Amino acid sequence: MSEQAITPSSGGSDIFSSAFLLTNVGAPFIIGMAVGYFAKKMLKLALLVGGGALVLLFVTEYYGLITISDSNLQNAASIATEATKESGSFLVNRLSTITSRGVSAVTGFYFGLKLG
Repeated sequence: MSEQAITPSSGGSDIFSSAFLLTNVGAPFIIGMAVGYFAKKMLKLALLVGGGALVLLFVTEYYGLITISDSNLQNAASIATEATKESGSFLVNRLSTITSRGVSAVTGFYFGLKLG
């Protein structure tokens, strides 16, 4: 009996084989989980640095060195929020192309976000 490579057009004779599951479910899930974990850690680091910068700005405003406009501050926050949304959408779209359906990679991404 010879082993056949399982492709989507071969009728899926053995979808529970370890080779099929590892290449189509396991590896993309791990890749997605790693990207999600990294994305959450980087978001936390960006929030830490951004929060520190805001506190520094507030302190300098308190001592009269600068003046901060609330509308400019809100505009900067909305721009940062949009950039974060675009980055998240880019990562999910890219991960969905790893496998034929992309479900396991995207699921891994969300699991990595939860884990991180």
